[in-house]
Amino acid sequence: MPVRSLALGLSGKTDAVEYGADGTILVVEHKRGRPKSGNADEVQLCAQAMCLEEMRGRPIHEGALYYGKTRHRQAVVFDEALRQLTRETAKKLHDFVRAGHTPAPVWAAGKCPRCSLLELCMPKKLAKSGSVDRYLTRMLREEAAE
Repeated sequence: MPVRSLALGLSGKTDAVEYGADGTILVVEHKRGRPKSGNADEVQLCAQAMCLEEMRGRPIHEGALYYGKTRHRQAVVFDEALRQLTRETAKKLHDFVRAGHTPAPVWAAGKCPRCSLLELCMPKKLAKSGSVDRYLTRMLREEAAE
């Protein structure tokens, strides 16, 4: 389901939205792997819920993360601390975009091999080159030489 929030300046798609007989709304995010350390999955899910809240004009109190490797569904409560972290994360994203700054990719052996953006991010190649500009310049030179 497509979602968006003007307040957060975000848009995206949810994997699933479940509607209870009592009118509750539950956002569900499906992940292929296992639960990760850190809270990136929870922030992503909360952002989706906050978008849907704005669109529907109704509060969403919790969601769920389903991990394919463990076949486990983990409940996530959208408390004020998680909502604030989600707002701060969205602000940081917009600050990066406004500044025209893309953070340098960092290879993480436990995460990168499973990431759907690995071929776009290229953390190993870009870490060796030291900068995106140098990498692109080198690649264009190699292409022109062919």
